[in-house]
Amino acid sequence: MGVRIRQAGESDRETVVRLLDEAFMGDPVSSWVFPDEDHRRKVHGTFMGVFLDITLAEGRVDMTEDGTAAALWLHVPAGAPEEEDDTPARMREITDPGNERAELIGRLTGAVHPHDRAHEYLLLIAVSPEWQGQGLGSALITPVLERCDRDGVPAYLEASSARSSRLYERLGFGFTGRTVDLPDGPHMWPMWREPVTARERSA
Repeated sequence: MGVRIRQAGESDRETVVRLLDEAFMGDPVSSWVFPDEDHRRKVHGTFMGVFLDITLAEGRVDMTEDGTAAALWLHVPAGAPEEEDDTPARMREITDPGNERAELIGRLTGAVHPHDRAHEYLLLIAVSPEWQGQGLGSALITPVLERCDRDGVPAYLEASSARSSRLYERLGFGFTGRTVDLPDGPHMWPMWREPVTARERSA
C-alpha cells in the first residue's frame, strides 16, 4: 500500500500523543500500569507523552502524513549506560506519583534490554484503532529495517502481546528467550532482529 511517511517534530506533539493514547488505551501493559479504567483515561495520555518527549529529543518519530500511525525509534549505543537511567522515576513523577507500576514497567524492561551491540530500538508503534490491521505498522517499520540491513545494524523491541510478537516475527524479529513478567500481570516479549544481507534476501 502507498503510505506517505514523514518525520514528526515538536509541532506534531499533540497529534502523536493523542494517537498513542488511543492506540494503547486497551493495551495489556497500559491496563496493568493503570488498572482502573477511569483513572487510566485521565493520566494515560501524559504517560505516553513522556515516551514521546524522550524520542523527540533523543531519537526519531516517523508518522504517516495523515497522522493515523507513528513509530518511535531510539538509537542505543553499545555498552552499559554509565549512569542509572532516571527515566522510569520521571515517568512516575510526571504521570502518577502514587503508582509504583508507572516506574516499575521501565525498570523491568530496562533490566533485560541488551547493550552488547549498538541497535535501533522500536520504543513504541501506534496505529489509530480504526486503521489497525491495514498494514500501516509494517509500512512504517519496513523503511527503518531496510536501512538497518544496509548499515548492518540490529533492531530491538518489546512486544506487549503474543499476537503482536507474531506480527513482528514476519518482519524478521525473534524472541530473545526471556519474557518480561509483570507482577500479577501480562508478559512482554523482547525481540531482536539481525540485519539481513543482500545475499540472504536473494537466497
